[in-house]
Amino acid sequence: MGGSGGPYVLGLDFGTESCRAAVFDVAGRAVGIAAVPYPTGYPQPGWAEQDPQHWWEAACTAVRRALAESGLSGSEIAGLACDATSLTLVATDAAGTPLRPAILWMDVRAVEQAARADASRSTARRYNGGGTMPASAEWYPFKAAWLKEHEPDVYSRAAHLVDAADWITFRLTGEWTVNLNSAALRMYYDGDNGGWPEDLYDDVGVGDVLGKLTGPVLAPGAPVGELTDDAAAALGLPAGVPVAQGVIDAWAGQIGLGVLAPGRMALITGSSHVFTGQSAEPISGPGFFGAYTDGVVPGEYTVEGGQASTGSVLKWFVEHFAPDVRSASARNGTSPYDVLNERARHLPPGAEGVVVNEYFQGNRTPYTDGDARGMIWGLSLHHGPEHVYRAIQEGVCYGTEHIRRVMADAGHEVHAIVAGGGATRSRDWMQMHADVTGVPITLTHVPDATALGTCVLAAAGAGLFGSVRDAAAAMVRTADVLEPDPDRHEEYGFFVDRYVEAYPLLREPIHAVAARVADQASSA
Repeated sequence: MGGSGGPYVLGLDFGTESCRAAVFDVAGRAVGIAAVPYPTGYPQPGWAEQDPQHWWEAACTAVRRALAESGLSGSEIAGLACDATSLTLVATDAAGTPLRPAILWMDVRAVEQAARADASRSTARRYNGGGTMPASAEWYPFKAAWLKEHEPDVYSRAAHLVDAADWITFRLTGEWTVNLNSAALRMYYDGDNGGWPEDLYDDVGVGDVLGKLTGPVLAPGAPVGELTDDAAAALGLPAGVPVAQGVIDAWAGQIGLGVLAPGRMALITGSSHVFTGQSAEPISGPGFFGAYTDGVVPGEYTVEGGQASTGSVLKWFVEHFAPDVRSASARNGTSPYDVLNERARHLPPGAEGVVVNEYFQGNRTPYTDGDARGMIWGLSLHHGPEHVYRAIQEGVCYGTEHIRRVMADAGHEVHAIVAGGGATRSRDWMQMHADVTGVPITLTHVPDATALGTCVLAAAGAGLFGSVRDAAAAMVRTADVLEPDPDRHEEYGFFVDRYVEAYPLLREPIHAVAARVADQASSA
């Protein structure tokens, strides 16, 4: 991509499928990006594991490739930071060597342990919808409790039981830290109320795990240390490069979209949607997670909502129900999504009566219901593939609007949405998000907000800017703003209301069917 004068910073993004190394200058321009994949194991239904050594090997290759693409030498890198999936549990010995595969963020084996938290009287439970939503089996104390109960030898030998980003930071610097982003958002840490909620951990049966979280709790972008000789040699960088404290990948995306003050929300799109932003007050309420103390910006609170399956539902439809479109696209060198977008362009709001509730992988918020399933309703013999395709797009937008509404009911008003990720490649779909929510959608010059956000942290940690907020202000640039169409917003309001009404009416039969399918699978 070529250099642009520097200084340059390096971000390591450890996603679910690969490690990406990204080199940016301090004006927010990418000069080199490379990705190297690693495998995921699924030992049992609901389990997902990765080998941390595969992360490190992928990082070493990705950094060298990104530097080669940029045309820079390692000596020109002024700072480094990482992000990673969370909560991805890594158990290590005292030297930092993993004792077993990492338990990946999406792993839900700890359902029994999470259910214990639902009966806890700890004030930390407010993070889960004000205490009204079930605790997630994905979060730290529950995975730790599972390990203690099912692999006691590993648990007892583990000197450190940490999130993925903190193990990677250790590999880079030799320093153990706990990143405040993961601590607040996935571990119930609350700096306003004494830090770790020991009562909740005791209720779950894992109060002793706090002794396996060693080192200071550091805010995003805080200086951690310097790249060690061994790490530098493996990565192809000079020793001594400043390393900043990293974050969860989705919140690197929030930072890379410049959403660091109340009133705006980040919409991070891909296979799923994450809807997250800042609040001046520690609000909580049914239907969303948070508000997390200091999780992204010190002195502020972060609120979170999410949709478990969004872009993945569109992909499912195109792959399984549009073979003619895929064949024609392959012959013509076009995207099947572009073809379906064109076919559906004439349809009015509401896809002529077809409505989709996009809970194909369950519902993250506002219900936190792993047994929820997708619904396609309102079908008639008039409807064709383009109606269902458009209804899926609209259903995803309806889900985002539903989350916005429950946050508004708790007093969290949103005046602007900044979007990043895969869905931003479709301007029409982004305009639909604006029309459905009634909120302007801002697009930035770098849709890959996660990579940019990690580089923002690296720049702040290296002292190139006075704060993460200052670094983001310099490195994140607006490309366009999509204003909502008031007439379409009014029309969409009717369909959002019907979408919201539908799932509670069918929750019980959907759960019954899900239970029967599980029984059939277990007896097969």
